[in-house]
Formats: sequence, structure tokens, C-alpha cells
Amino acid sequence: MCVAVPRGRVHGTQVAVKGRGATGPIRQRDAWIINVTIAVNFGRNQDMSDERTIGFIGLGQMGMPMAANLLKAGYHLRAYNRSAGRLAELGTSGVTPATKPAEAAVSGGIVVTMVANDLALEEVVHGVGGFGEVLGEGGVHLSMSTVAPATARRLAAYHADRASIYVAAPVFGRPDAAAARKLWICVAGAAAARARVHPLLEALGQKVYDFGENPAAANVVKLAGNFLIVTALEAMAEAFTLAAKSGVDPERFATVMGETLFSGPVYQNYGRIIASGAEAPNGFRLSLGKKDVDLVLQMANESRVPLPLASLLHDRLLAGLARNRGDMDWSALALGVREDAGLGGGS
Repeated sequence: MCVAVPRGRVHGTQVAVKGRGATGPIRQRDAWIINVTIAVNFGRNQDMSDERTIGFIGLGQMGMPMAANLLKAGYHLRAYNRSAGRLAELGTSGVTPATKPAEAAVSGGIVVTMVANDLALEEVVHGVGGFGEVLGEGGVHLSMSTVAPATARRLAAYHADRASIYVAAPVFGRPDAAAARKLWICVAGAAAARARVHPLLEALGQKVYDFGENPAAANVVKLAGNFLIVTALEAMAEAFTLAAKSGVDPERFATVMGETLFSGPVYQNYGRIIASGAEAPNGFRLSLGKKDVDLVLQMANESRVPLPLASLLHDRLLAGLARNRGDMDWSALALGVREDAGLGGGS
């Protein structure tokens, strides 16, 4: 079940959180912690000024505007990025630069990660110079990246072994939405830790959706949601190409669909881009879209759920990579549809 988390800080006393296997759509084999009890000090007497200094790792297209919004909200950031130049772009006011991920963490504190993929996430946690051993008892790793549920389970267990806590909070929204604090955020993890990070999430998005105590659940939602988006991109590309070859203005067709049957932001925003044939601003790289479809197929294989559309999209995005479109926005998959129809795809 999904519920929206109300705004406002939650206070409590000493809370014991015991991991357990999830029920419902996440099966028992997806249990994220077994026989581990974590005590989280979240009392009224806690020095809340400590909570205003957090670690932030990953200043890419999404991470940069998110970090900027945390600074605007009054947080001080111990920030790390593989490319030091991005740190300079963030500025110096309220920022303590870190030369390695471990320097972004303090014992018992909070570290936010927003990195490109599973490998990068695991590297900053327990690779050379990782922050996992520094985070310490009661520390919270708030992972906002799009990664596999299996990765969330591994990292939840890793942190539990060190008495720290892993909370997954992947987001829906492009960089412009991140800059405008318009992200939709899906969160899952231990209840006390979710309450502790909730003020940060409020500073980053327009609404937070709670998916319970199993961190992997939030990543299932994120990947399934991205699968719906990329499926819509393919469907629009095919329908608009059909309209164009049949003598109908695809932009006019997209307008009608966006104002009637498909009035959501995905169809309205991407519909205009795909129908016009113009190259979209690079909000989400095609190569990352391919990564997410691969994760969807991995999840489907583990769950024994046939996903024929995901297999089609894998091939469509792979063809885009073969044509050197990996750094273009993932809506560029429409170029392949046009090429298949003999219209020419452009660059």
C-alpha cells in the first residue's frame, strides 16, 4: 500500500527497529534484514542543529539542483563528486568540499547519495575511500539513485551489520523539476529513519510517497514507473510516425491526444518533443534509460514475469547506443522509429 506522508517533523523517543521479511508484492525472499535490531536515538533532546549538516554525494544533472535546494533550505553540505569541477559550480557558501566519500560522512549523521548507477553507488559506500565504515551507529544512508532492488537489499544488510540504516528514496522528475522542488519521491526503510530524513525530502520535492520498511520496495516502484514512461515514449513515437506517413500533422495529433485522452505530463511534455522531431534538452540520457530497462528485465527474470515490451525497448535503446545516441535524451529513441519507417531519423 502507498500512502502520502504528511508534512511536519516527527519527534519520538528511543526506537528499536527490527528488520523482517516483507509481505505482499515483495515476497519473503526479498527480506532486507534478518535478526538485526537497530536502536535509533531520535529523542526530543537530540541536538537538531547536527541534523542541518549532512553529507551529499553526486552532483550530476539531478544531484546538483537537489544539493542547491538543500543549501537554500538552510542545510550545510559535506559534498563529494568524482569531478571536482562540479563542486566548484555548487559554490562555497554552506559547502565543505570532500576529497573522498568518507569525508562526506560523520558518525551517526546522514549521507544523501544521488549517483548514476548501482556500481557507482556501491563504490562510494564500500569501495576505496567509501563512507560505509564512517557512517557509524545510528547513521542514515539516504539513497536517491535509481538502482536494482537487489542492490538496495545488499546495501541495507551492509549498513545493518554496522548499526547504520539504509533508506531508499528514488525520485520521479527531470532536472528542471529537481531545480523547482517539484520531484515526486518514493521512500522506504526503517520507520524512525524515514521520519528523520523526511524534512530533507520536503526540501527536495512536492510530495513524498511512503512504501514501508523494505527499502527495495521504493526501487521496485521507481523502475516500474520508468518502464511505464519509456513504454509511453515508444508508443508515441510509433503513433506520431504513423500519423506523419499518413499525411496528418504529428504535432497537431499530439496536441489533441495531450488535451483529451492522454492529459498527463509524460504525454504532454514528451509528446510535443517527439512530434516536433526536435532534439530534446538532455534531461535523462538514453544510456541511462537503457540501464533502467536492463534493471527492469533483471527484476522480471528474478520474479518470473514475462515483459515482452521491455525486451522490445531493450533492443530499441541498444540500437540508439549503436548509433552513438547514448548522450542524447532518451526521447531520441523516436529517431529509430522514424528510421524504421523510412523517414530518416536525423543525427
